[in-house]
Amino acid sequence: MPTFDSDGVELAYIDEPAVEPARDALPVLLIHGFASHIAMNWVSTGWVSTLTKAGYRVIAIDNRGHGNSAKLHDPADYGGPIMAEDARRLLDHLGIAQAHVIGYSMGARITAFLALAHPERVRSAVFGGLGFNMVRGMAGTGPIAHALEAPSIDDVVNPTARTFRAFAEQTKSDLKALAACIRSSRDPISRDDVGRISCPVLVAVGSDDVIAGPADDLAALIPTGTALTLTNKDHMKAVGDAGFKEGVLEFLEKNG
Repeated sequence: MPTFDSDGVELAYIDEPAVEPARDALPVLLIHGFASHIAMNWVSTGWVSTLTKAGYRVIAIDNRGHGNSAKLHDPADYGGPIMAEDARRLLDHLGIAQAHVIGYSMGARITAFLALAHPERVRSAVFGGLGFNMVRGMAGTGPIAHALEAPSIDDVVNPTARTFRAFAEQTKSDLKALAACIRSSRDPISRDDVGRISCPVLVAVGSDDVIAGPADDLAALIPTGTALTLTNKDHMKAVGDAGFKEGVLEFLEKNG
């Protein structure tokens, strides 16, 4: 995978051309969720192939601490605003002035910070796997961090924390880097802040997703927000859902 320098941090990315390169469409930037990476969040779920076949150039980043990017063990090196600047620097590196941005879970939070800090760079935004909890905040990060730092998954008794540890092991992640990432500032974005997002926004959340919070409640706070609820899908199953892809393609077509 190619890499680029983001203020001294080496980050990996992919840059896939559209199957029909003559299509007049802005690129799409994909930002994955916590403990995931490009291959798991976007390639194996069919997102990259779906978007390139639909005529979009697809860029995706391995967030710091994840995938093939640099593994940092200091919580001060993480946080939504910092990781949003990584995404902005990738666009700079590739000479992309503006893109549609699709983020999932943690990636949705990063996308929101990017849209707030650099509104001119984000043509439209998709917040996948993160609804009202974007403004309500995420509880229980301490037990998750402890689970990631435990000598073995057998030492983890908290069911939710154990799920995160199992997923991190499945993705062959650097556990110390993920613990630092989740220990970093995860303060919610305020209602006033999301109300300042000016680009079109699609909030897509599974109906059975207890991590994200309702899509409708977040979309209602965004003047340009639209909600998409994915029936009978939880946080994990919603990622590659066909209805999610169909909704996003319609949204991108509508918003140029």
